[in-house]
Amino acid sequence: MKEGAERCLLCGSPEAELILTSHDRLFGIASGTFSLVECKGCGLERLSPRPAPEQVAGFYAPNYWFAGGALEEAYRRIVLLDHVRFAERAARECGAPGKILDIGCSGGLFLRMMKERGFDCLGLDFSAEAARVAWEKNNVRVMIGDLVTAPIEPGTCALVTLYHVVEHLLDPAAYLRAAARLLHPGGRLIVQVPDRDCWEAAMLGANWTGLDVPRHIHVFRSSDLRRLLESCGFEVIREKHFSLRDHPAGLATGLAPSFDPVARSIRGTDRHALTHLLKDALYFGIVAAALPFTLLEALCGKGSSVMMEARKAA
Repeated sequence: MKEGAERCLLCGSPEAELILTSHDRLFGIASGTFSLVECKGCGLERLSPRPAPEQVAGFYAPNYWFAGGALEEAYRRIVLLDHVRFAERAARECGAPGKILDIGCSGGLFLRMMKERGFDCLGLDFSAEAARVAWEKNNVRVMIGDLVTAPIEPGTCALVTLYHVVEHLLDPAAYLRAAARLLHPGGRLIVQVPDRDCWEAAMLGANWTGLDVPRHIHVFRSSDLRRLLESCGFEVIREKHFSLRDHPAGLATGLAPSFDPVARSIRGTDRHALTHLLKDALYFGIVAAALPFTLLEALCGKGSSVMMEARKAA
């Protein structure tokens, strides 16, 4: 083994096999090509070489997150309901009051919906613009920065949520341990990541949106996520293999990436209002058509993401 060789997050092995090389297929922000490798010890996939923090910052556009207008908010409220219900159950079953902390909260609509249900909510995001929207439009408190160093009092959170965050992190274990410190005894953690074992990954190959090279540093299977959570002192108590917000739209983007609204916004491809409306209509037509397939794969435990609820192990 070479000195300083990269080691697997889960098993520590430095041995890995090249899976694919890719450019930034979806957004075209990051220059160059990137390699995805599979650990020979446990099978976890990761970006290699591991990018430096300053390089990772360049993988994201200022408008990487998506807010939208009144029509978009109405749509997002509908598709977020299953996330909200999953989180509401976890928060009410944790046994004691406390804050709900959403990591990577973007514009804060999820937190606003939780606040409307009577919860004390707080968000954390790297984007100052996302934080501004969350404060001004959705009336939720948001801090800007990193979870590991965030000035939040330990043991004050009933629930910490990380929806599609862990796969983006250079050191996800550090984030999960930080989340554990913030939870009160009996507090719950919800983590959602793309699931490499899904049918869509097998069907779409390099076009599967769960890869999202180079923004996804690690590509987890559900078994990988469970192992990571357990290594950080958590016990998984519930799994969910369907997301109305993410699965139909993810399949639509994999099939027709040039129609994805966020990708079009970042790339600046819609120069005319009519073109914008037509592409929106086509994209959401594909999303609707994708719904039956994504429901079927989820029923078979092969949905394109997995959501896990966990508590600190006794």
